[in-house]
Amino acid sequence: MNRKYFVRSAALLLGTTIALTGCSSVGDVGDDSSGDSAGGQAAEDMSMVTVVKAQTIPWFQRMAVGVDAFAERTGIDARQEGADDVSPEKQVQIVRDLIAQQPTAITVVPNSPEALESVLKQARDQGIIVVAHEASGITNADIDIEAFDNASYGSEIMDNLGECMGGTGEYVQFVGGLTAKTHMEWVSAAYDNQLEQFPDMKRVETPIESTDDQGTAYERAKEVLAKYPSIKGFQGSAGNDVPGIARAVQEAGLEDEVCVMGTSIPSVANQYLADGSIDKIFFWDPALAGEAQLAIAQILADGGTIEEGTDLGIEGYNSLKPLENFDNVFVGEASVAADAETAAQYDF
Repeated sequence: MNRKYFVRSAALLLGTTIALTGCSSVGDVGDDSSGDSAGGQAAEDMSMVTVVKAQTIPWFQRMAVGVDAFAERTGIDARQEGADDVSPEKQVQIVRDLIAQQPTAITVVPNSPEALESVLKQARDQGIIVVAHEASGITNADIDIEAFDNASYGSEIMDNLGECMGGTGEYVQFVGGLTAKTHMEWVSAAYDNQLEQFPDMKRVETPIESTDDQGTAYERAKEVLAKYPSIKGFQGSAGNDVPGIARAVQEAGLEDEVCVMGTSIPSVANQYLADGSIDKIFFWDPALAGEAQLAIAQILADGGTIEEGTDLGIEGYNSLKPLENFDNVFVGEASVAADAETAAQYDF
């Protein structure tokens, strides 16, 4: 097998790095929020709660940084809550408990959009603004904000994985859960791309669930390596998938033989990027995504609207675009692709 090869889109990476490095606050959004809003509610009288998939996941620990930054800058009482695992039932209960507190807004990153639909409807019926993230197609949200077009993101990962694998060989895909809508959109788009652009590659199983747990991803990856000794590629979706897979690849001494790519953040992936156990990661800054959700909630609370071209004042969310075939989904341009050298430039 040849040494792994992958394309480096240097100009794109450099441009994205320059744009995002060091940017962790909304900027001008909310500068005048200490006064009364268009709806007659002062910023200090608003409260907003971001409900994440799980507080124990590094990805969402980073999102909390953005939530805190938003609160400090705007004067709005904003905080983050989440369960200790990715159980949809626990997330539903958190939202149900919040409804009784009557916050101005609930922003949410669903484990299962379907599971949350009913309780989010209850929230909206109570006059609570609902903003979602990673949930395109969700019905009971005023706005769903995506960091990018999910199909393009998944396709980009496959472009890189296919190049790394030399366009041939067996691979598998991991998702946090089969109900994780964005994860399924990424792997579906990647699979479609593979069939069209890399016909000599073969996905040997349908997506494998990791429950967004690094230990589970590690165990599943070991099982894959044992079951498919000729495996050449892994695509991970949840933030814990890629490092868990990389640990199994590293222990097997297959850093130079197996391609590992997918969604993660530098602080989690750097040790594996350094020795080639991970080849490339794809991500967006969770802190900025957290701020984007809250900035949208603030605009709506002030009586404003979200439309094509809306500038949230957040890097990557400066000119929102409506997602085709949806009436409440908007996307930014906040994705980053990074190899070992590029990832080292980020501090999260």
